[in-house]
Amino acid sequence: MNSPLIQLLVLAAIAVFLILRLKNVLGTREGFEKPPLPTPAAQRSGPAFEVIEGGPDLDITDHFDEGTAQARALAEMKRIEPSFNVTDFLAGARGAYEMIVMGYERGELDEIKAFLSEDIYESFVDGVAAREDQGLTIEANFIGVREMSLENVTLDPDTKEAEMTLKFVAELTQAVRNKEGEIVEGSITDAKKQKDTWVFARIMGSDDPNWFLVSTDG
Repeated sequence: MNSPLIQLLVLAAIAVFLILRLKNVLGTREGFEKPPLPTPAAQRSGPAFEVIEGGPDLDITDHFDEGTAQARALAEMKRIEPSFNVTDFLAGARGAYEMIVMGYERGELDEIKAFLSEDIYESFVDGVAAREDQGLTIEANFIGVREMSLENVTLDPDTKEAEMTLKFVAELTQAVRNKEGEIVEGSITDAKKQKDTWVFARIMGSDDPNWFLVSTDG
């Protein structure tokens, strides 16, 4: 056998050996082989939650059920005057109640005239004048509003006049003194509860932001 043939057979044997070794290595999953990528999770049929747009206005439904006449009136009031807010109105009404009660008790009507309708103002003037004619004065101290609730709401579709009926339960001390300064009724130390149902009115969308007290029912 000549030398070239022997060399060819040796090279062939080496090639077969290398192929078998390579096959053995590629057929395993050992070493630094990159792990297979995870199978993508199945797509959900929908989002995890839905954002509900145009839901109930809590500023309204905190006071009246959705769909009631009062809730519809409040919604229309907000449509006419987008800046109107029930929560802000109630905060203002609480402060106005104390101011008006104490203004009447002390006979200081000029301080509260801007918050009263003409009829209510005239009735307050008559009440203060009647006790002055009898020589009576009132010493009062406002302790606070203990309860307040929005009882009713109406809106005239033609005039856009809104009326808000509120019930107040307040606590105050009140003593009525005669000409001699003697207490003839009440007490300066013993607090009493005062319950009132008042109606405030205003033309929605008007330039005047003030609500006026138009009715009182103690």
